[in-house]
Amino acid sequence: MSQRSFNTPLIGRDDELARLAGVLRRARDGSGQAVLVAGDAGVGKTRLLDEVAARAVAGGAVVITGHCVDLGDVGLPYLPFTEILGVLAADERFSGVLAAHPVVDRLLGAASDSSRDADARLRLFEGVAGLFAELAAVTPLLLVLEDLHWADQSSRDLLRFLLSRGVLPRRLAVLASYRADDLHRRHPLRPLLAELVRLPAVDRLELRPLADAEVARLVRALEERPLSDATVRGIVERAEGNAFYTEELVAAADADGMPTGLADLLLIRVEQLSETAQQVLRTAAVAGRRVGHELLRDAVGIPEEELESALREAVGRQLLVAGDEDTYTFRHALAREAVYADLLPGQRSRLHGTFARLLAARGGGAETAAERAHHYRESHDLPEALAASLEAADHARRVGAPAEELRRLETVLDLWPAVAPDARPSGEGLDPVTLTLRASAAAAHAGDVHRAVSLTRSALAGTGQDADPELAARVRYTLAGNLMTVDNLAAAFAYSSEALAMIPAEPPSRTWVWAASTHVMAARQVGDDATALRVARQALAAADRIGATAARAELLISLARLEDGARGTAKGRELLREARDLARSAGDAPVEMRALYSLAIGCFESGEFEECLPWITEGLDRARRSGLLSSPYASELRYLRLLVLFTLGRWDECAAAADRDGVPGYAQGPALYVALARGESDVAERAEALLGEPFDWMGRLVGGIVLVDEAALRGDAEEAVARVRESVASLADRLGRAPYVSVRLAALALAAVADRAVELRGTGGEDRWTDVADELVELARETAVRQGPEGQAWLARAEAERTLAGSGPDVAAWEKTVAAFADGDVYERARVRLRYAQALLADGRRAEAEEQAAAVRRTAVALGAVPLLDRLDRLVRPPAEADRVSPLTAREQDVLSLLALGRSNRQIGEELFITGKTASVHVSNILAKLGAASRTEAVAIAYREGLITPEPSARG
Repeated sequence: MSQRSFNTPLIGRDDELARLAGVLRRARDGSGQAVLVAGDAGVGKTRLLDEVAARAVAGGAVVITGHCVDLGDVGLPYLPFTEILGVLAADERFSGVLAAHPVVDRLLGAASDSSRDADARLRLFEGVAGLFAELAAVTPLLLVLEDLHWADQSSRDLLRFLLSRGVLPRRLAVLASYRADDLHRRHPLRPLLAELVRLPAVDRLELRPLADAEVARLVRALEERPLSDATVRGIVERAEGNAFYTEELVAAADADGMPTGLADLLLIRVEQLSETAQQVLRTAAVAGRRVGHELLRDAVGIPEEELESALREAVGRQLLVAGDEDTYTFRHALAREAVYADLLPGQRSRLHGTFARLLAARGGGAETAAERAHHYRESHDLPEALAASLEAADHARRVGAPAEELRRLETVLDLWPAVAPDARPSGEGLDPVTLTLRASAAAAHAGDVHRAVSLTRSALAGTGQDADPELAARVRYTLAGNLMTVDNLAAAFAYSSEALAMIPAEPPSRTWVWAASTHVMAARQVGDDATALRVARQALAAADRIGATAARAELLISLARLEDGARGTAKGRELLREARDLARSAGDAPVEMRALYSLAIGCFESGEFEECLPWITEGLDRARRSGLLSSPYASELRYLRLLVLFTLGRWDECAAAADRDGVPGYAQGPALYVALARGESDVAERAEALLGEPFDWMGRLVGGIVLVDEAALRGDAEEAVARVRESVASLADRLGRAPYVSVRLAALALAAVADRAVELRGTGGEDRWTDVADELVELARETAVRQGPEGQAWLARAEAERTLAGSGPDVAAWEKTVAAFADGDVYERARVRLRYAQALLADGRRAEAEEQAAAVRRTAVALGAVPLLDRLDRLVRPPAEADRVSPLTAREQDVLSLLALGRSNRQIGEELFITGKTASVHVSNILAKLGAASRTEAVAIAYREGLITPEPSARG
C-alpha cells in the first residue's frame, strides 16, 4: 500500500486538492463519497491522486489503488479490483475481515464453479461491497481506481453496483480517474459516467490544463539547470497546460523538434484512421492548429463527400474538433506537431507551397501575411517569405502588437542576406541597420529591454565609417536610451555624447533634438546636472522651431527634474502636465507614460500620497490601451501603486492588488513589506529570489530593503549591516554612486546596531557598534541630500538611532523623528513612536510613554502588524502586570482571556483584529509555555497560576 514517489512537483492544483481533501474529511466524518476525476492524457490526474493518497495516509487512512490496463479486446475481468484485493490479502492486518467474506476469494484465484449459479455475480458484488464497508468501519479507507477508460465491462458493472447503493459506507471514499479525450462518442464508459454523475454520493472533478504561469513554474522546478526565458516561453506555448507534455518538452529542451517517444504516443490514434482521413489530417497539420473547411478542401483536392467522411472520422477519434465558422482545430497542439513531424520533407514543402498560393490568391491582406510568410518560408520561396514577413511586421505595428512585430522583424533580418538584392523589397527604411533599429524599438515596447540593447548593439556593429551620420547618431542615442533602462548609465552617457557630436546643432534637425533629449537624461542620471540643464534648454528651443512635439514633451519632463530642483513643485507639475498633453497629441504613448509616472512620483516625493493614485491609474490605463503593460514605466507604476497603498496603511488593498494583478518581480516589493511587517515566515526567501534576477536593479533595491529590515527585526545587527553594505555596493555598481535608498537601508540597520550597542554598554564591547553606527549615519547623510520629505524623515530616524547607540535614548531626537514621519509612512510612524515611548520611559515620563504606546497599539492592530505589537508588549506593561511574573506576552494574555471564554481561533482573530492564522500561532505558544496539551488544560493551568481570574458570577 506504499504510495508512488514522484519527482515532479505538484503545481497549480490547490483548488482541486482542497476539494478532494474535503471529500476525505467528510468520508472520515461519516459521509462516504466518490469523485470521478476527468482530464486529458498527461494533464496530471495520477500526480494529483498520488498527492491526495499521500495526505490520506498521513491522516491515518488506508489507501489502495487499482489500475485498469489497455489490453484491447482481450480484457481481464475485474482487473483493478483483483489488484486491490491482492494488496489486502498480502496484509496480515486484514486477514480476519477477508476471512469473513470468502466469496471474494474468487477474485483472488480460488477454484470455484459458478456457471450454474444465477446469483453468483450478485453475491460476488455484495461480498466485495460488504468487505469494503467492514474495512471502512475499522479504519478510514480510500480506494483509487485509475484509467477507467480502459476498464473491462465487469469492472464497470462492479463499480456501478458499489456507487449506486444510495449511500456509500461511512469512512469510505472512492476516487476514479479517466481520460476525457479518449471518450469518443461510442466509448463504453460514456453511459456509465452519465448514470453515475446523477447519484447523490458521486461528484465529478474536471482537471483542466494548467495556467501558463503554472506551467512556467513547473518548467523551472523540473530543470535544475537554468533555462532561458525564451526556452521556457516556448515550452509553455507548446505544452498548453499539459503537465506530461511539459515534462517531455523539458527533457527534450536541447533537442530539435518533437521528442520521439511523445510523437509515437500521439500518433497511435492517427494510425487507426483510414488512409483518406490520415491524408486530410496531414494536410490540416501543415495548415496549422486551425484550418477553415474551404481552404482545407482546396488543399487536399478530394471530393466534398470524401472530405466530410474523413473529417467525421477524425472528429470522432478526438483528433480534430469542429468549431464555429466551418473551422477545424486539432484537439491538442502537440498532436498536430506529431502528425506534421511524421511527414516526409517533400510532402511538407509541397503542402506549404499549396497553402501559400491559396492564401495569396484569396487575398485577406495583412491579417494573413504572417501565415503566408510561414508557408512561403517552409516551401523555400524566400523572396516571397521576406515580403510577407515585412507586411506582417507592418500590420503588427499598426495594431499595437510590439512583441509580434519584433518576431516578424527578426524573421526579416534572418531572411535578408539569403535573398538576392534585386529580389528584396525596396524603399525608405528598408536596410538592415534601420530594420534592426526598428526591431530594438519593438523589443523595448514589448518590455524586453535586454533584447532591445542586444539589437541596438547589432545595429551599431552594422554602421561602418561611411555610414550616414544621422543614421549613425540615431543608432547611438537609441543604444544610450536602452542602456539607461538597464541602468548601465556610464555607457549610456558615453554613447549619447557620441551621438550629439556626430551631427550639427544648426540648422536644427529632429535627429539632433532626439539625440540631445537622450543626452539630457543620461547626463542627469550620472549626476552632471549642469550639462543636462544647458543642453535641455538649447534642445527645447530647437524643438519649438521645428515642431518636434514628442521630443519637446521628453525635454519638458527632464526640465521638471532640473529647474527649481524637483518635479513635485507647482512649476514642475505644470511642465509635466504640458508634457503629457504634448505626448498625447503626438500619439507617443511611452513619453506620455513617462510624464504620468513623473507626476505620480513627484506627488510621492512631496508626501502627497493620495494625490499619487489618480496619476498612477491614468498611467496604467494608458499602458493597457497602448499594449505597454510590460514596459518599464508600467512596471514602475505598478510598484508605485503598491508602495502608496503600503505607505498609507492600506495593507489589505496592497496585498490584494499584488495577488489580483499577478505583479511580477520587484513590483511586488510593497506586498513583501506587508508580509514582513505581519510576521509571515517565507519573506526572506522571497526577497532572496529578487536578488537572483540578472540586471534587475529595482529587484536588488527591493530585496535589499526587505532583507535588511528582516535581519534588524530579528535583532541580528551583524547580518543587517552586511546586507546594507552588500545592497549599496551592488546598486552603486550600476549608478556610479551610492543610491538614494541608502538612507533608508542605513536607518533600518541602525535600529539593530543601536540595540546591540545599548545591550553591551559598560562591557567595552559597545565601541565597535558605535563605530558602525557612525559609518551608517554618514551614509544616510550623504544620500539624503536633495531628497524630499521621505528621505529627510529616514535621516531623522538614522540620527536618532545613532544617538541611542552612542549615549542612550534622546527624547528630543525621537520627537523630531515622529514629527518627520507625521504625514508619511503610517507603519514607520508607529515604529518611531515606539522608540519615542522607549525614550520617554527612560526619562521617567511614563504617562507620556503610555500615550505614545496607545497610539502605536491602535496602528499595529489596524495594520495587523503582530511583531510590532509583541515589541510594544515587551516595552510597556501596565503597573499591575509588571509586578506579576508571567511567561506570556501581553498579546498572549489577551488571547488566553478569550480562550477562557471558549472562543475559536477565528473569533479570537476578529476580536483582536488579527488573522485566524496569527491567533493559532499565539494559542500554540500559550500551550507550549504553560506545558498544556490542550486549550482546556491551558485555561485550567492559567486559573491555577493566577494568570487569569474567573469572571464575577451573575447570580446574587
